[in-house]
Amino acid sequence: MQIYGYSCSLMEREMLILIAGPYRSGTGDDPVKMAANLKALEAPSYALFQAGHVPMIGEWVALPIWHAAGGTYVGDALYEEIFHPVAGRLLALCDGVLRLPGASKGADNDVRIANERGIPVWTRLEDVPDVVV
Repeated sequence: MQIYGYSCSLMEREMLILIAGPYRSGTGDDPVKMAANLKALEAPSYALFQAGHVPMIGEWVALPIWHAAGGTYVGDALYEEIFHPVAGRLLALCDGVLRLPGASKGADNDVRIANERGIPVWTRLEDVPDVVV
């Protein structure tokens, strides 16, 4: 198949995969610690992409919405209104969840929702279909 001059082969099953793990948890709302947590969430994204999947992190969607809505500090009313619902809405579109280690009520909730909806949950990157580590 050719798309815009590039040759593409479609894999058997491309998936939108939500990467879930600690973001705010355990940081005391320290922006440096939260940035480190986001970096940890992003770490498996390239391997998922190389396997033909589309990695997704809720904060990639929630942060711009929160800023556009006028959010001023982590934990403000807009933050609470936006962050966890974004993950729930994304899960309606996702084909799987990669749950990274670490305590996180939000990530635990993502796993709960995925289980209720019959969406696969992996706790190891190498268990995601087609991922080579």
